[in-house]
Order: sequence, then C-alpha cells, then structure tokens
Amino acid sequence: MPYLLRVELPDVPGSLGRLATAIGQAGGDIEAIEIVEKRHDGTALDDVLLHMGPGVMPDSVVSACTQLDGVTVVWISRYASGGVVLDLEAVEELTADPAVALDRLVELTPATFRVDWGARLHRAHGVGHATGAAPSELRFVELERATRLDPAELEGDGDDGETLYAGARIDGNEVVVVARRGGPEFLDSEIARLGHLVSLARSISRDSRRD
Repeated sequence: MPYLLRVELPDVPGSLGRLATAIGQAGGDIEAIEIVEKRHDGTALDDVLLHMGPGVMPDSVVSACTQLDGVTVVWISRYASGGVVLDLEAVEELTADPAVALDRLVELTPATFRVDWGARLHRAHGVGHATGAAPSELRFVELERATRLDPAELEGDGDDGETLYAGARIDGNEVVVVARRGGPEFLDSEIARLGHLVSLARSISRDSRRD
C-alpha cells in the first residue's frame, strides 16, 4: 500500500540519508522524495512517497522518523495518485500537446500537488474537465490569483470541514480547483506553484490556438 509522508527536517547534509535509513529500518520502501519547501529557519519540508512492507503499520515509520533529531512528521496518509510528478515533468506534459494543455494540467494535479482531485470550474457550466474523484457540482469562485479557498464558498451547505481547497485563475470565466481531504494544509510555496503552472498551461493553450 503506497503512503505519502510529509516531514520537516534540518536542511543540512546527511539529513535525507538518515531519514531514508530510518524509514527503511522501520519497513518502509521509498519510491520518491521531493523537496516541497526550504525555509529561512534552516529546515526543509519534504514529501516522501513510500510503500509499507507486509504487516508494517504507518505508526512504525512515524516513530522511526520522530526519533531523529530535528525531524517532525507533519502528515501521513494512504496515497492513491500513483506516483509523484515534478513540475518540470508536468511542463513537458503540457507542451507535448498544447491544444489540451489545460485539461492535461488538471489530470496531473493529483500527482503534482499530492491532492485528491483537480477540476476546471466554469462560471456558467460548472465542473468541466476533472479527475475521477472530483464532485459533479461546485460553486464558481472569483479569483484574481492563486489562493487557498474557503470550503463554504465551493460546497455551500455540503461543507464537511475536512476537505481543503486551493485554486488559480485561468481567465474571468474559468478557474482550476484542487482539493485534499484531511490535509495537510496548502503551503504558500504550493499555492505559488499552482498559480505558475495554471498560468503556463493557459499560455501554452492560447499559443496553440494562434498557430
């Protein structure tokens, strides 16, 4: 079973090696590691995609990590997105077929941002192109820039308080919305990345229509 571990650790040489060793000794098999954020206080936030061996519980990996000096486990959960896509890999996917760059970006959001689903939301037509776990109905939200979203704006009375949202503007009539159920909170760096990739996908798509 794949799991995603978000961990804070000292941003010094050897930290990742010690973390990987601890996870391996606890029965976890690391598939990918991505640096999510480097902070001014000398720490880094990393996402670790791993598989648990037979009979290994997530608590065992968490305990092994937290025994390391300066390491804090921010979040761990089962991960169904099938892998980790780095931003540069996402850009390559967007440029491979510019005419469908915006739709392709939506499809890539779960693996790129470690979210449960992504969707294009139109002012008049509602939910458009979306990944499989996205709801069929959401309220349109006015956005000027990439930002965290208030669940009540999107869900109305259906807000369960457990799903976190972020969104970015495509144009005056469309936005891209992504969601995580249960956490972790969207970081400022993730919001900035979402805005950048949506803007890039929009530009690629527009350029293809001019050709």
